[in-house]
Amino acid sequence: MSITALVILSVTVIAAGFVQGLSGIGFALIFAPIAGLINPGMLPVTLLVLMLPLNAFVTWRERSAVDWHGFRWIAVARVASTPLGLFVLTVVPKGRLGLLIGAATVLAAVVSLITPDFHPSRGAFLGAGVATGLCETATGVGGPPLALVYQHAPAPQLRSTVAASFFLGELVSVGLLLVRGVGSARSVLDAAWLIPALVIGLLLSSRVHHRIDSKRLRLLVLTFALVSGVVLMLS
Repeated sequence: MSITALVILSVTVIAAGFVQGLSGIGFALIFAPIAGLINPGMLPVTLLVLMLPLNAFVTWRERSAVDWHGFRWIAVARVASTPLGLFVLTVVPKGRLGLLIGAATVLAAVVSLITPDFHPSRGAFLGAGVATGLCETATGVGGPPLALVYQHAPAPQLRSTVAASFFLGELVSVGLLLVRGVGSARSVLDAAWLIPALVIGLLLSSRVHHRIDSKRLRLLVLTFALVSGVVLMLS
């Protein structure tokens, strides 16, 4: 990784870690398009590896607010759908991966913006788990389906439950991807170079997360995702 790429990605990771630490979503939506423009080979493994400590930290920080009922149903569907994401990744040519990631980012952001209020049921939890497993394993972007389910829950419950669901699913996805030869030790090393930036972003978020209007911040994140996803598609 060049010095220029490291600086750009470090700034991106600080911003993405800060945003997800506040709102519960946003890391992949911010990081994936930028990484896709700089080095598509970092996706999805480098992104998923970075999100493991991020989501472990957020889950621990707000562990008392986790919705374990919803988490159980999401986890079952998330793990079961992981092979579907791997299948999509293996059949899409590398030259088209940027287009896939950009399209997934834009679609997820649009759906998140237009979905009306609703009270999540068991079916909603299962559907979110399947969508997350498919999209996150293939592209690294899987947050919006979970955020949709918990978008009207208290902010601590959204952040902690989404983080717990992510952490379990990412462990499965990273293991399966590496076993199948998608990604390599280089992908993990790239993530390691960015860990200090991730720590900075999370520490900053922990100082103010209880004072931020997460709905307004979520709108900003999704707007950014629309713009960056379109740029990635056009590139």
